[in-house]
Amino acid sequence: MRPIWKLSRCVAGVFLCATSQVRADSPTGAAAPPAVSAVPALPPLPAPTGGSSLPPPPGALAAQPTAAAASQPPKAAPKDTTRQPIDRLLEPTVPAQPGGPQDAAVQASAYAYFPTLGFAGQSGVLPRSGSNNEYDTVEDRWRTGFPEWDRYGLNHPRVFDYPYQLGRWYDPYRQNVLKGDYPVFGQHTFFVFTGTNSSLFEGRMIPTATTPFESTARPLQEEFFQRPGQFLFSNLTTASFELFHGDAAFKPKDWAVKLTPAFNYNALSVSELGVVSPDVRKGTVRLRSWATLQEWFGEYKLADLSEQYDFLSVRAGAQPFTSDFRGFVYSDVNRGVRLFGNLDGNRTQFNLAYFRQLEKDTNSGLNTFSDRNQDVVIANLYRQDFIFPGYTASLSYHFNNDGPSLKFDKNGFLARPDPAGTFTPHRVEAHYLGWAGDGHIDRYNISHAFYWVLGRDSRNPIAGQPTSISAQLAAVELSYDRDWARFRVSGLYQSGDGDARNGHATGFDSILDQQNFGGEFSFWRRNRVPLFGVGLTNDQSNLANLRSSRIQGQSNFVNPGLWLINAGVDFDLTPRLRSINNANALFFDKTNPLEVFTFQGNIDRFIGVDLSTGFEYRPRLNNNGIILAGISTLIPGGGFRQLYNDKGGKVQSLLNGFAEIIFTF
Repeated sequence: MRPIWKLSRCVAGVFLCATSQVRADSPTGAAAPPAVSAVPALPPLPAPTGGSSLPPPPGALAAQPTAAAASQPPKAAPKDTTRQPIDRLLEPTVPAQPGGPQDAAVQASAYAYFPTLGFAGQSGVLPRSGSNNEYDTVEDRWRTGFPEWDRYGLNHPRVFDYPYQLGRWYDPYRQNVLKGDYPVFGQHTFFVFTGTNSSLFEGRMIPTATTPFESTARPLQEEFFQRPGQFLFSNLTTASFELFHGDAAFKPKDWAVKLTPAFNYNALSVSELGVVSPDVRKGTVRLRSWATLQEWFGEYKLADLSEQYDFLSVRAGAQPFTSDFRGFVYSDVNRGVRLFGNLDGNRTQFNLAYFRQLEKDTNSGLNTFSDRNQDVVIANLYRQDFIFPGYTASLSYHFNNDGPSLKFDKNGFLARPDPAGTFTPHRVEAHYLGWAGDGHIDRYNISHAFYWVLGRDSRNPIAGQPTSISAQLAAVELSYDRDWARFRVSGLYQSGDGDARNGHATGFDSILDQQNFGGEFSFWRRNRVPLFGVGLTNDQSNLANLRSSRIQGQSNFVNPGLWLINAGVDFDLTPRLRSINNANALFFDKTNPLEVFTFQGNIDRFIGVDLSTGFEYRPRLNNNGIILAGISTLIPGGGFRQLYNDKGGKVQSLLNGFAEIIFTF
């Protein structure tokens, strides 16, 4: 009986304690409501006399408060802690009014505001909702702050990478409102500023003809080709301003406006008269400068084509465009309208463009504000992962309608028509059909192109008559990566004209090419090699086309053509330093146009061997600072010697050395 009695007392004590707790929380003994009551809670009941800690039985009347207790202010309702925090956070809140009663509550809330990373600028978003003790709304979703973090506990030495660091307006390496990382208006309007300065220092040896005997640079000069030394300095500064609307990633821009003013200063020093100007009184030094608005265009997205961010957009104005992977036919910044977009989750891209060409400045290569009377139409289609994953194929069509014109360049030399043969203003109409590809097949990299051009030239200067055009270009590059080295072999075929007088022009020429093929430091590609008023080849191009100028001359399809065989290797010596090395063997495809043009016979096809080496240095492991330097030599072959030494003597090897420093903000 004694154990049962003790157990009964324990059960009764637990029951009475629970009853007392319920009465303390609710006078009626009901469970607490889910919402906080607005009625102040009654004070706890006084303990009964006799020293017992048990409260009165349920149903008994509550004791009335004493006078001292009644004189005290009522206590606030207890804070509700019975629900999950997420339930309380989802409660609607009333926006805070300036100077209203909620200001004190907002100030009392303990909320830590961390600074936004980088240089965020001022927010363009006005808050629409207020705050409470649980959270504070941030309308601008781009400017969420993060606390400073000393990841390694070493007090931020420069040799370590630290996240969540603040930046300055002139620091492009961290998030910056000037680089489009934060919106300038609302949540979707961004601004991007890009400043670039490029300085080129180049010394070269170019075959240079002397002027007539009475106006030579030195007395008693008799050799036809004399001192070949030249030095060029060119500084280009551009400032790009772009305002666009979008999400800054994934989704294409809804609209964009871009302006890029450019300024160039260049100086050329040579060793012979008649090079910087046909007027020998101008001497051997030329200083030029040019300022222009190089890019100016507006872009607008016409439609979203799928849920995978496929789109259709239009861009109008002076804009950059390269029509293929290596710039074989057209690569320029010029005035036009372009319709572009993608399909199938960006596996298919397409362009349809029309350009009304602006005239170029002779020495800087920048746009002028003059019309050239040349229309270019381009359509191309790209397909990624075509047959092989990682390989992209392309089909293209180009149309060049270059009208007749008479143009002397800024230095006084005749640029159009070409000063060759019967130089009469003429129209060139050419249609280019192209197939190209770029990417990799398994571990082997491949880049190739094939073009067939058809059309008509109303009066070719070298042929001296109207000509029908049918010519081809083919190029292929294969490379293999092994650890830190890339081994390359490549070849380029430019068809030549076998008979310059038959009315059929079979020598291939481009519209306005800027080729990245055969080695970027190659002598043959970097330099214009002049030949009696035209260029045997022109700068930034491998084509042997007898054209007065790459940027101002007309396409010439009566030319010798070219065979280029290349072998090269690139070494990534360090993450910052790359070594680029190439060797090219050069041959004319046909020599008849050269024989007709120079009144010579039996010109050899072998041009020579082109050797080049150089390096690319990126001190900050990115493209904001790049230093390029290289040296190249052309060891002349039989055909080159016959063109540039009328006595059949030995032509010395030609050299080129340059250094270029590029800074980008």
